[in-house]
Amino acid sequence: MPSPQQQATPRLTPRAQAMHDFKRMVRWIAAAAVLMVIGALGFLSHTDALSIHAVIATVLGVFFSVLLGCGLFALAFFSDKSGHDEEVAHGSSRQDED
Repeated sequence: MPSPQQQATPRLTPRAQAMHDFKRMVRWIAAAAVLMVIGALGFLSHTDALSIHAVIATVLGVFFSVLLGCGLFALAFFSDKSGHDEEVAHGSSRQDED
């Protein structure tokens, strides 16, 4: 007999489960990007290269670079888990109707 927690948890379709996993990964990626910005700013302050322009460039550059790189990787996992890759593979193959 399943536990009450297992009964309360609804079954998700593979696509919905992949979306849930993707959203969770995006939150972790954003947290990692913030930590990378903090580390970069710490390095800049340690080397006395901290100016307002350096801070703005570092925050924007590091944050969006980490977000873009990891986000594209997460999208590749989402595409694989949700079945989009299989749909494209089956849709692009030509079958002879003769």
